[in-house]
Amino acid sequence: MSPLAPTLAHEFEAALAWWHLAGVDHDFADDATTWLSEPRAASAAAGAQGPGAAPAGAMAPVSQRQDNVARPAAAPLAAPERPASARRDWLGDSPPADLAAFRQWWMETADLSPSHGFPRVPPRGERGAALMVLVAQPEADDRERLLGGPQGRLLAAILAAMGLDESAAYIASALPAHAPMADLPALAAGGMDAVTAHHVRLAAPARVIAFGNGLGPMLGAAADKPLREINYTSGNVPVLSSEALDALMDMPRLKARFWRRWMEWSATN
Repeated sequence: MSPLAPTLAHEFEAALAWWHLAGVDHDFADDATTWLSEPRAASAAAGAQGPGAAPAGAMAPVSQRQDNVARPAAAPLAAPERPASARRDWLGDSPPADLAAFRQWWMETADLSPSHGFPRVPPRGERGAALMVLVAQPEADDRERLLGGPQGRLLAAILAAMGLDESAAYIASALPAHAPMADLPALAAGGMDAVTAHHVRLAAPARVIAFGNGLGPMLGAAADKPLREINYTSGNVPVLSSEALDALMDMPRLKARFWRRWMEWSATN
């Protein structure tokens, strides 16, 4: 006698059971979504023993079987709590009064840089620039010139496409030196946001582009609101937030998205 051909329903149940035994119960894309059904609650299993329940010794359907390994219910992962940082008044009672004084202070102030393995790199440009470009930190190979590597070449191409000469931009970083894995929100809470605010105030640009998703706290952005402008004593400065330059290099679609946002933003600012 030839074996009976399995139905499509049996094949589907067998496939789901195989993945469940392999420990795969979610389909991961940009957001995790439930793929296989959660184990039935104990109360639901007890209720199934009423009228119409399967006789004792009968094998349950594949989708209702449990493997030999006890699997606790998965709890949602909570975001790790960031330890509170002691806020420090980096600027003191006599903050730098102009960009020249700020550059000297930027290069010489003790403990200002969270990284001691990379040199400090000064900002470049003139006060009152048409555009201020703010990045999180210098490139790893920067020495005398900020953004002197691949990110700088991409920025030069972006500025050229905007019709801006690089000399018409003020280019600065939120941190004095390259700092791998820098926790920008924690550093901002520790007082570096006030340093960035003072830096922008001294530079007095017409507009600001912040390349880096973590730069919002450095510019005083609220956690639940996108940053659109910086309000200083001299007036409101429009801000465009974008992904970091290295992300734009790695993902061409981000370049296209940035350019669309720039066109819309520049038309109204």
